[in-house]
Amino acid sequence: MAAMIFKSVGDGRPYPDHGRESTKDWSDVPPRQVRLDELVTTKRTLDLAALLADDSTFFGDLFAHVVEYRGTLYLEDGLHRAVRAALQQRPILHARVLAVG
Repeated sequence: MAAMIFKSVGDGRPYPDHGRESTKDWSDVPPRQVRLDELVTTKRTLDLAALLADDSTFFGDLFAHVVEYRGTLYLEDGLHRAVRAALQQRPILHARVLAVG
């Protein structure tokens, strides 16, 4: 059986709106390690420029944003970081994980 990068590839956010939009809104959520194979993406497509940019975190958060909803971890922001980690054969991503619901 082939290894999977993510638990699943989703399209959209199946959880209720949590009201956090800006990096500042997420700053009180402490980062932790999450396994890539436990994440469900909320985007089906990746901006290749974001993946390849040297300064992809310069204007944003250093950590990916993950929402935990009903026991599932959804990768809301940071798909390019997660794919970059997978390409470097790192199964772990540092992310801010917000529990909702």
